[in-house]
Amino acid sequence: KVERYNRILAEEFLYARTWTSEQQRTTALTVWNVHYNYHRPHTAAGNQPPATRLRAGVTNVMASYT
Repeated sequence: KVERYNRILAEEFLYARTWTSEQQRTTALTVWNVHYNYHRPHTAAGNQPPATRLRAGVTNVMASYT
C-alpha cells in the first residue's frame, strides 16, 4: 500500500507541475492528501475514497514527503 501511495503521489502530485517554492508544495500536499483520502476513488475500496470505509474518517495519515 505504501509503494502504491508513493507511486500515485509522484504521478499525480509531485511531478504533475512545477513548484515555485517548498512552502507552495507543502501547502498543496496538505490539500492533495485530503483529496486522496476523502474524494479520489480507489479501486481497492470499490471506487470509493478510503475515508468512506471508516466511521471517524482517516486520522492516521500524515503528509511526510520532504
